[in-house]
Amino acid sequence: MGIYYRSRKKVGKNSWLNFSKSGASASTKIGPVTLNSRGGVWVKLPGGLNLRGRWR
Repeated sequence: MGIYYRSRKKVGKNSWLNFSKSGASASTKIGPVTLNSRGGVWVKLPGGLNLRGRWR
């Protein structure tokens, strides 16, 4: 088990700067969909489920 570091700083109504051991990225939320600058996408589904994938 390793040490995990992650920090988020809100920069707008639906935007964040994310900092981790591997670097920085930006993310934005549009409705139930969250996209980040590294190609990640998260979709909030009914029933408390989440779908995660890549858009690149």
